[in-house]
Amino acid sequence: MQEAKDSHDLINILFKHPYTKIDFLERELKIHRKTASSYLNSLADAGMLTKVKIWKSNYYVNEPLLKLLKES
Repeated sequence: MQEAKDSHDLINILFKHPYTKIDFLERELKIHRKTASSYLNSLADAGMLTKVKIWKSNYYVNEPLLKLLKES
């Protein structure tokens, strides 16, 4: 049942913050780095987030949400 709670919390985070990274998810959801990485990479592979590497960090961007925010 923890995974369902994590999924709900993850969705809330992705709508509250148009971009995120693994470290942020670890802290916010209190999950292991491997789990946070798996969640974000799965969403990027499905085309729901865009993975952007900036120097040593990967950022995961919710581009549709950013587009909506820019238009309003």
